[in-house]
Amino acid sequence: MKLVWTLALIATFAGAGIVSGSAAPSPVINIDASNWKFTPSTIQVHAGQPTTLHLISTEGVHGIQSEELGIPMTAITGSAKTVVFTPEKTGKYVLHCAIMCGAGHANMTLTINVVP
Repeated sequence: MKLVWTLALIATFAGAGIVSGSAAPSPVINIDASNWKFTPSTIQVHAGQPTTLHLISTEGVHGIQSEELGIPMTAITGSAKTVVFTPEKTGKYVLHCAIMCGAGHANMTLTINVVP
């Protein structure tokens, strides 16, 4: 009888949206790294929401990292890399390419705007 009662409660709350079998998928943002630029060069994400970056290099080897955003050092090569992070604080974060990539390296940035 206990099992039946428990299943009835779960079914009731699931119908009310209190129990969920799956979470909403996190947004996926595709970013291409090529010689001295990220495309897109600016992205917008929401604070407190997990976000997936799908990274690939179309030229050279590049990198991305941000302790403030919880993005670990990630080398971006010809094979796709996936990074999931959850920004906690709103603001504008400018990430510089984390791997020396040549003459335009100093100007290679990705701006992440974190909004509420």
